Amino acid sequence: MCTFRLISCLSLQFLSFLMFGAKVDTLDVPSASMNRTLRAAVVLPETYRKARKQTFPVLYLLHGGTGSFRDWLTKTPDKTLLHRLADQYNLIIVTPDGDPTSYYFDSPLIKNSQFETFISKELMEKIDNTYRTIRDRKGRVIAGLSMGGHGALFISSRHPELYAAAGSMSGVMNINTATWKVAPDFAKSRSENFARLLGPPKDGDEPYPGYTLVTLADRLKANNLPLILDIGVDDFLIETNRDLHRRLVENKTPHDYTERPGAHTWEYWENALPYQVLFFSNVLNAYPAANP
Repeated sequence: MCTFRLISCLSLQFLSFLMFGAKVDTLDVPSASMNRTLRAAVVLPETYRKARKQTFPVLYLLHGGTGSFRDWLTKTPDKTLLHRLADQYNLIIVTPDGDPTSYYFDSPLIKNSQFETFISKELMEKIDNTYRTIRDRKGRVIAGLSMGGHGALFISSRHPELYAAAGSMSGVMNINTATWKVAPDFAKSRSENFARLLGPPKDGDEPYPGYTLVTLADRLKANNLPLILDIGVDDFLIETNRDLHRRLVENKTPHDYTERPGAHTWEYWENALPYQVLFFSNVLNAYPAANP
């Protein structure tokens, strides 16, 4: 009898999970710019199924290096993190594929690595045409971790008309690997990757001006987008984040910057993401149309 009750209870819990709470779609997204199809996960809040006339804001959440579109759903210690945040804030969360080491540039050399175009145009159009989204910058935000943190700030800096705010967690704020606290072989492999994507580096401390965030501080100021950056004090990228923070302070760019205990780990990012989503929610709620 006890076994039967236990099975019945678990079955009811499973059915409740299916009937209520956020739902995850896996979407194929054709890219004309790269002549291939990529994938994205789409987390829909519970209210999406219930409020059939309501439109929803969207968080585009980018993965890190050597990752994939599944990372944010499968690698956080709490596998329900995105589901809970989507439900809590009535927010659609999109986690697109960005290839292992694209850094979300449009490469001038590699035709099938055009991720600025993919994220800012092709993916956005697919999401807006598939789901009930707020089709305006007042209903879009973008963030990411590590490589994705760079991608979120880089893409939003070039397309401020598309997003209400942008965020970075443990972001690569300088793609000069000499500024990273990493083993020489890892730095070398990433330097070779940047040369493959962008061409030979220029001499000096900033070999790719215009492609690395520390050279874009004035553009970030001019765009006037709300920005949130955070990083763990034991992260190998901390000096690149401190550098960008200093530059933003010097040119008087408003931004939210936090250093917390932690390293370049999923435990850190699981802790960081809710703070970023709260920040974004406050920005979105400042627009009456964002959360009807």
